[in-house]
Amino acid sequence: MAAELGLRERKKRQTRQLIFDTAHRLFGERGFDSVTVAEIARAAEVSEVTVFNYFPTKEDLFYGGMQFFEEQLIDAVRNRARGESAVSAFRRQLLAGADSLATRERVAAIKRAAQAISKSPALASREREIVRRYTSQLAVALAEESGAAPDDVEPLAAAATLMIVHRMLVDHVRKEVVAGRRGSQLVEDFRSQARRAFRRLERGLGDYALKA
Repeated sequence: MAAELGLRERKKRQTRQLIFDTAHRLFGERGFDSVTVAEIARAAEVSEVTVFNYFPTKEDLFYGGMQFFEEQLIDAVRNRARGESAVSAFRRQLLAGADSLATRERVAAIKRAAQAISKSPALASREREIVRRYTSQLAVALAEESGAAPDDVEPLAAAATLMIVHRMLVDHVRKEVVAGRRGSQLVEDFRSQARRAFRRLERGLGDYALKA
């Protein structure tokens, strides 16, 4: 039974990845607004219902990778070691993938995303919505650990501050990529920007929500 469930789960992940990869290929070729969900389903050889089962909206298809990364950030905070601050865990996870910025594939994906978002109000709006949702989830995690009420301002402010730094780094990298920066220079610039920003945060949040 367990093996059957494991096989079923792997097939679901494979289908989800196939749909996601197909959508991004078509978005890259023709632009986000010019591609329909029906076309994505045909290209992936699945039904439209299947696409919507995995991705409720077309915007979710575009932002699937972003949402996965935001979940990793929150998991890193939730599962950090005893004695480690939320700031430290968040920064560690954020910097963990810095080396991938040196790859041509990652840079090409960032450039395509930046160009698509700049041309689509729907995508820009969806990105803001995703950030708000994960900021709220991070605030809940911090409130639970610190014993604060869910609507307490302190965990809300801490979560918002961490996410703002994260999103400012994303915006910075997009601008640098569009401007032509590549390779090790892009990686080192990202790391430098992140470290300086988090050093500022640690002065005020460094001892906040230490793992008991």
